[in-house]
Amino acid sequence: MQAPFDTAGTAATGGHRMSAWAAYLMVGVGALIMLAPFYFMFVFATHSRTEIFSLPPPMWFGDDLLANLQILTQRLPFWRNLGLSLYVGVCNTLLTLLFCSMGGYAFALYEFRFKKALFGLVMGTMLLPSFMNMIPSFMIMDLLGWIDQPRALYIPGAASAFGIFLMRQFIGASVPRELVEAARMDGCGEIGIYARIVLPLLKPALGTLGLITFIASWNNFIGPLVVMRSPDMYTLPLALRSLQSPVDTEWGALMAGSAIATLPLIVLFMLCSRQLISGLTTGAVK
Repeated sequence: MQAPFDTAGTAATGGHRMSAWAAYLMVGVGALIMLAPFYFMFVFATHSRTEIFSLPPPMWFGDDLLANLQILTQRLPFWRNLGLSLYVGVCNTLLTLLFCSMGGYAFALYEFRFKKALFGLVMGTMLLPSFMNMIPSFMIMDLLGWIDQPRALYIPGAASAFGIFLMRQFIGASVPRELVEAARMDGCGEIGIYARIVLPLLKPALGTLGLITFIASWNNFIGPLVVMRSPDMYTLPLALRSLQSPVDTEWGALMAGSAIATLPLIVLFMLCSRQLISGLTTGAVK
């Protein structure tokens, strides 16, 4: 006898497939909307200002990339600005990883007086809007004689509250206290425990914090605006902003500079995206 045709199961399967295709379509449209500005930035980097403002605007790459780069390097010490941004980003990232891992290790595995109060004070600094620090930061940098010096961009933010919090949470979930106590019983010093035992276990969190810190430093605009004075000491965001004027903005050169400034971040994210996701999700699932 022939089995009856399961119309309900077929309808459910078809509905599930339609829902999946609708979800894929929405994700695809959203991805195109987010990628469109990047695409047009690279396209406009190869066109002159006249072509950019023509109707319809250019949709494909042109032949003016070298001309735009020439204008860019004539109006700005662009490669020096690029090197300075790289120097500040690397120094800021390394110092943040060092001090935040130390602070997170202390708050996670050490017991001392006023531990909770101090950690609450560190977390409280995250509630302050960044613009409230502009005038005090400028006054302190001026008092230290650090105006127009790169160190004014990476030393003040070397121990961020977010970094200390991230390291504390990761160490508390991933570094057993028994392992640290066993190392102490074997005669290992505190610096040795930190360097030989704790740091190797922090690689996912260090990769995540390093990527976030470098991107934030690379894109920082307010900090250089407050403490940098000469164009030779501008970082890339401030240097590219100085190209803009109400009447004479070379948009092709500006787009070329923006494209070059974006490339390191795209490459870095492609190389470290898995590390970023691993560091953010570690400990979320037992």
